[in-house]
Amino acid sequence: MDQEIQLNQRPSPQRQQQAQEHGGATAPAPAPATPQDDEQQGHQAAVARHGCGGATAERHHQTKLTLLPLVFLIYFEVAGGPYGAEQAVSAAGPLFALLGFLGFPFAWGVPVSLVTAELAAALPGNGGFVVWADRAFGPLAGSLLGTWKYLSCVINLAAFPALVADYLGRVAPAVAVPGSRARTGTVLGMTVFLSFLNLTGLSIVGWGAVALGFVSLAPFVLMTAMAAPRTRPRRWAARVKGRKRDWRLFFNTLFWNLNYWDSASTMAGEVERPERTFPRALAVAVVLIAVSYLLPLMAARQGH
Repeated sequence: MDQEIQLNQRPSPQRQQQAQEHGGATAPAPAPATPQDDEQQGHQAAVARHGCGGATAERHHQTKLTLLPLVFLIYFEVAGGPYGAEQAVSAAGPLFALLGFLGFPFAWGVPVSLVTAELAAALPGNGGFVVWADRAFGPLAGSLLGTWKYLSCVINLAAFPALVADYLGRVAPAVAVPGSRARTGTVLGMTVFLSFLNLTGLSIVGWGAVALGFVSLAPFVLMTAMAAPRTRPRRWAARVKGRKRDWRLFFNTLFWNLNYWDSASTMAGEVERPERTFPRALAVAVVLIAVSYLLPLMAARQGH
């Protein structure tokens, strides 16, 4: 209120004339207040009286991603669940598959996740890797990287509905038939549902990823617990009969299942305290991804 009174005070013409007669220098009269100025001052006064600014800041704070949703968002950005690892076993055998999914997340995932954590904390915006390339090499490099990454994601994500349909086909054989209405409807329905879910906002998507993570990992935890009493490490050295080791398929499978760590950087602007949350989330995600692949492989091998 005191500020409003001071701003609304205007020097009278008599006071200006007296100051000129005494030879004193007078400051130029303030510009007349406009309706926009009065409206802005009234809004600031209302904010000060009712604490509206604090409520807005609190609501904005509540929409930020915290540690647990960010961990599972990174998990699904990189791994998408312990699916698609069977090709590594058939290409090089169970022992190399176990060693690959044990070492590759740390040999490849840790360095890339550290770079992602550092740059996401230094440039906490939703531009992510596009901003990094733009800052380092200019707008052309940033534009090219964004285009290539977009095309890569479109091709990569198109494989997951088909992969899930293959798994569902073991329960409902009609879904496994290529070109069938059941398979097309399953893939299309899954795509539409996940697209709609993404439109609801990142906070809902984050907690949805947490729920989906627990649901998708629960069967593998159960299978691992059932197989643990029958663990025979010597079985891990068994070779796949009737074929040679296909190292190209083996490493391609590892890389496909454990790539895209930098995709998490496009959420940095939505993360609460990214300088602390991002490194912790990435560290937890590396361990979670490695364990989620190792346990099903061990359980599957012991079940034979």
